[in-house]
Amino acid sequence: MSGIGARRPRADAQRNHERILLAADQAFGTQGTGASLGGIARQAGVAIGTLYGHFPNRQALCAALLRERHAKLFAFGDELSRSASALDGLAGWMGAVAVHAAAYRGLAALLMDSLDDEASELHEACGRMAAITEALLIAARGAGEVRDDVTAADVHALMNAAAWMREQVQDEHAEHLLGLMVHGLRPSGGSR
Repeated sequence: MSGIGARRPRADAQRNHERILLAADQAFGTQGTGASLGGIARQAGVAIGTLYGHFPNRQALCAALLRERHAKLFAFGDELSRSASALDGLAGWMGAVAVHAAAYRGLAALLMDSLDDEASELHEACGRMAAITEALLIAARGAGEVRDDVTAADVHALMNAAAWMREQVQDEHAEHLLGLMVHGLRPSGGSR
């Protein structure tokens, strides 16, 4: 028996963990991030105490559900930083974050709240999103493709609005509206 490293979870604990994540994904998908945690536990076939043993709060459950999605989103953001056009990189990031944050109704607001909540399990991921946003915005401003008065807070608010729009309208219309938002970031007299 090795004293180094963490112990592997028991097989039943691992199954419970996976069942809770599956039930949460289904519940959040149909009811939004405000879905009842008690209902999720029942759907997973576990006691509420078991759910809280794995995930102490809603943010921890969301963070676990989003872990792989966050990794893909961050890799995409890093890739966008090498775009030919800084504005295209920023626009691509805004669209990707809007799609990501619209995965579950209410997720955009939960992410925005977690950005300033250091105790939230989502805080680190939100900080990473904010850093990527800031880097892409600085590049776009530096290239003269975005107005000087546009702040990262502005872009975050627009991405949050774009995520909310994705919950309200068809994807094509949401893309059109995002394009209008991005156009508004350009310096006056900008073409494209």
